[in-house]
This record gives sequence, C-alpha cells and structure tokens, in this order.
Amino acid sequence: MSAGPVTARTIPELLARAASRDPDGVWLRADDAGPAFAGAGLTFDDTGLADAGPAFADDAGLTFAQAAGRVGAVAVALREAGVRRGDLVVVTARNTPPYLLCWLALASLGAVTAATNPRSAPAELAGLVRQVSPRALVTDAGLGGLVGAAGVGDLPELGMLDVDALGADGGLAELPDAGVRPDDLAALIPTSGTTGRSKLVMQTHRAYAMAGEGFPFWMELTAADRLMTSLPLFHINAPAYSVLGSVACGAGLVLLPRFSASGFLDSARRHGATEFNAIGAMLEILMRQPPRADDADNPLRLCYTGPAPERARQLEIEARFGLRIVVGYAMSESPYGLIWPRGTRPFGTLGAVRQHPVLGVVNAARVTGEAGQDLGPGETGELLLRNPTVTPGYWGMPEETARVITDGWLHTGDLVTVGADGTYTFVSRVKEVLRRRGENLSPLEVEEALTAHPAVLECAVVGVPSELSEEDVKAFVVAADGTALDFGDLRDFAAGRLAAFKVPRYWQQVDDLPRTPTSRVAKHRLPAGHPPGEYDAEAT
Repeated sequence: MSAGPVTARTIPELLARAASRDPDGVWLRADDAGPAFAGAGLTFDDTGLADAGPAFADDAGLTFAQAAGRVGAVAVALREAGVRRGDLVVVTARNTPPYLLCWLALASLGAVTAATNPRSAPAELAGLVRQVSPRALVTDAGLGGLVGAAGVGDLPELGMLDVDALGADGGLAELPDAGVRPDDLAALIPTSGTTGRSKLVMQTHRAYAMAGEGFPFWMELTAADRLMTSLPLFHINAPAYSVLGSVACGAGLVLLPRFSASGFLDSARRHGATEFNAIGAMLEILMRQPPRADDADNPLRLCYTGPAPERARQLEIEARFGLRIVVGYAMSESPYGLIWPRGTRPFGTLGAVRQHPVLGVVNAARVTGEAGQDLGPGETGELLLRNPTVTPGYWGMPEETARVITDGWLHTGDLVTVGADGTYTFVSRVKEVLRRRGENLSPLEVEEALTAHPAVLECAVVGVPSELSEEDVKAFVVAADGTALDFGDLRDFAAGRLAAFKVPRYWQQVDDLPRTPTSRVAKHRLPAGHPPGEYDAEAT
C-alpha cells in the first residue's frame, strides 16, 4: 500500500470519519428538506431556502456531525421497529434528506437496502416485494396510493415504516456499532423496472466506500467544493459518487428532488454548487434550453458524464456553461470502471482504468473477442473488469451471476476498443450490435449522426425483423421543436454521413423516448410493429 491516510472500509466508517474530521463543516443542503432537518435550528420559507441558525455560519444545512447524529437517531428508530443486521428492506427512495439519512442509517445497522423508483408502477413495486421478501417497507404518506395499489403493505413482517416518522423528534444519537464488515451487502440495485424477476445487483460496503474515496481524487475535488446531484438515490451514481464522495473529501452535498433543465443552473447558483454528475441526455437537454447571457455566470466548474460527447460538442457545452467535463464509465456491477486520467483530455474516449488514490492499482481491464481471447489496440471486443468493487452477483440468480462473472472478471456487455495510450472508446452494447446486409453496425453511431441534425432532439435506433433475413434498421425520433419531421430530408442527411447499410429504412416520430429509472433509453419499451404513419424509405 502506498503512503497516505487509512482508508474506510464501510459506509458508516466513512461517515464517522467525516464527522470526526470536520464536525462543524456544512454538508447537506436541499430545497425540500422535510423533517430530516427538524431540531437542527433551521426554518424553511416558501422558497424552500433555510434560514440558518447560529451554528451554520453563512449557510443552511446539516453539518457532518449533525448528519451523523441524525443518522444515528434514525438507526435507533429503525432498530426499535425491529430492523436488524442482515435484514432486507425495500425503500421507495425519493430524492429527499429523510430518504438519504434512512439509507445511511440502514447501512449503519448492517441492513440491506433495496431502493426502488418511487414512480414505479404498482405492479413493479409488487414484483420487487414478492421477489425479495423484505423484512420491512420504508415509504411515506405521499406514496400511500402506490403502496395501496400494489397491495404489498402487509407483506413485510414489520409492515410499512414511514420515513418521515423515523427519528422525527430531531434528536441526535451515536452511530450504531453493528459490526458491519466490508464484504457485507449494503444494497440491492434493480437494473430495470419489471413486474417479474428483476436483476438485482448486490453491492457491498467495500464497493461504496472505495467509490466514495475514489471519486474526489478522479475529479480533483476538495472540501471547498459542493457536489450537486439530481440523479436518483435508487441507483448507484448519486449514493456512491455524490453522497459518499462528498463525505470522503469533506465537500458539501446539494440534493435536488429531480432534474429540471429550466431550473438547474439557478439551483447551482442558489446553493453555490461547483460539480454535478450527468447521465443520459441531461447535457443535451440543458443545451436545448433557450440560451441566456448569464449561462456561464454560475459557480459550476466540473461535470462528470459518460459516454463522451463528440469533441466539438463537448467544447461547445463547456464554453456555454463555463465548466470542464470529465468523462468516465462505470456500472452498478462495478463503480470502478474507466475515467479520464487527471490532467488529460482524451476526447471521444471513456478514459483509462480507474485506480484508488491510496491503495494504488486495484483495477484491471481486458478487451476480449467472441472466443474469449485478448484483443490488441484498435480491435473491437467486450470490456471485462476485475477489482474489489465487482458485484458478488445478482440476488437469487446464480446462473446469471456465473454467466456474467468468470474467474473474478466482470463481463460488462459493452463493446470497446483500446488505444495504444490505454484509453478505451465505447462502440456499442454487445446485444445492441445489429446485423444488416452481412455487416455489423452500432446503433450508437447512427444515433450520433441523426442527432447532429438541428430538427432532432434525440433518437433511438433499433433492429427490426426483415423479410430478407438478418435485420432492418429503424429510427425513433423526437423532434427538437415538436413539429412534424421531414423523414426524406433526415434520410438524405444520414446518407451523407453513414455507409448505406447503416442508414435506417424505417422512421417513426415519437413525442418522447421511454426511459429506465436511471434515465437511459429503454429500447425494449419502444412501439413494436409497423404502425400507420411510419416512414419506409424503401417504399418511396
């Protein structure tokens, strides 16, 4: 081990160290604080901003010591309700302080959180509860309709626990000593909403702690920064990188209830945010907002995102908002993936292999072919990762686990190329590679070409059955201004940028694209068949 501070191995250890290191440093800020801030000397006006008491200097929010004390109090309430180490608890995780503190409290007790999208359909919530048989369900009064429609309120042994009532007296307590170990499970992460058996990624305390310690190093963050997140608490990005990253380096955390393009920069200004994480189409959605003269007049200096925008587009985004983008790649199955090395700008790539700031080299990557052979620079193959944060597997799915993890190597399902400089470039998902006219093509390449057209806000390209064998290509397109698209013009535009076999045959305009809870396009939920109004380029 290289020289440096002793690393944390669990989530409560990370939080306890932050509270000891900087007890009076302000950590958590939120527009919609709720009862989590009760008893902390704060009041909230109708703008959602808190009026700080004397303990908060010039900022409102919970200090590290107060946050640890509130987590301790929530843990006491959970323990009194019957939650014990190893218990599995389903949580309808809204992006609010009570839910965040509840997650930290469950982790401190050694319980396992299965956080789910609070906007799930009732059948999806019912499917998750029946799949994992939790000891308790943590929710809130506002989601009573969802829980009631799902019919699962009386299924957990301990029933439903109201997140707003846990530790609602505002008291503080010591973090519990539950004997939590690094290899203990901290969370089950649903990879998609489903009414049947969802793939639930098991993740350990070690994975979260190492991600929290790594993120500030990779992003060059310090205690002077304030990390703002609108990403969901039921995935891994916000809890592992923004929440625990801020805890690890002593930075502030700004928790937004949701992503709002029209109010995003104002939120950053209001809270003094210096960094945020973006996934999916967030940056493009921000860019489609009407330009304002003060767009760059904000405190933001860094954005973490992936995959990489085209170089010209990235520079355009950076210039408009006055910040620097750092590109990376990771998964629920491994928060240690790839990232741009500090001080470099390898445009168009996902960066190099991430390592730990203290433990040094802990992560390895390979690019392999269909037969499992290692491939060299420039050759396209599947990315494999091996490191201490790789998931132990999928909950209750040993066969799926064995298929994805072999000899400690995680098969990511992503096709990449690696350059001579050790940086990796994304090509496509393994399962998304389309076969048309004897050629392989990447939907991502086609999507990037189409979104370069000014009339296109976003699009999704998929393979559809062909009467000739193999597949035909179809593009679902959302118009930038909501007006009817000229698909003949779009096809000509694509033909000028892509090989003929890559140009979609079928085109369909949609109002929006279906998305997963983590804002990725859910292509499996796109309309099937050939409905009226579809444009067939070969029928003209």
